[in-house]
Amino acid sequence: MADIMIIGGHGKIALLLAPLLDARGDAVTSVIRNPDQADEIRAAGATPLVLDVETATRDQIAEALDGFDAIVWSAGAGGGNPDRTYAVDRDAAIRTMAAAGQAGVDRFVMVSYLGARPDHGVPSDEPFFAYAEAKAAADTALRDTRLDWTILMPGALTDEEPSGTIDPAAIRASNLPGTSRANVALVAAAALAAPSSVRQNISFTDGSVPIEVALAAL
Repeated sequence: MADIMIIGGHGKIALLLAPLLDARGDAVTSVIRNPDQADEIRAAGATPLVLDVETATRDQIAEALDGFDAIVWSAGAGGGNPDRTYAVDRDAAIRTMAAAGQAGVDRFVMVSYLGARPDHGVPSDEPFFAYAEAKAAADTALRDTRLDWTILMPGALTDEEPSGTIDPAAIRASNLPGTSRANVALVAAAALAAPSSVRQNISFTDGSVPIEVALAAL
């Protein structure tokens, strides 16, 4: 059993991930900003922790992380406001990485997106630009840490049912199939338990390769 903290615990992927981890015996704490979401977190099998990572200091985050075995970063500003996007998707994520090192939590799974990279190619006048910049910076910062990181890079997200199978050969392209949030949750759960996923970037869409097979081949 592992003690796992999900940051961004009320997000769609997080609410699908928490029950998977709980069902296999992990102890899950889900970080939320709004205390009104606590009942939904409990219903998903996790313990709610109210903490605003956007404004929390590194020391405050490190204190919250004390005693945990792993972190899943699934938080995001949700787009629309570039300043908040940078504050959450970049700055708070990087601050949490530093806090993880401070608290001695080595395992860090980041939910990113397919195509996240410094040369992402998104024009600066498009609404997606701030998110692309923020995720590129956060992912790069994570790779530069000494943490046992994994970066999940799913394609465009859908609400399709989980298939348990992915295409691990997916690359950035506009005509790729989508990726169900449920499959992202399955990949996150599997990655947490798979040493082969440490220090790996996992790009994927929905596909035909069983998740366990894809991770074993890393």
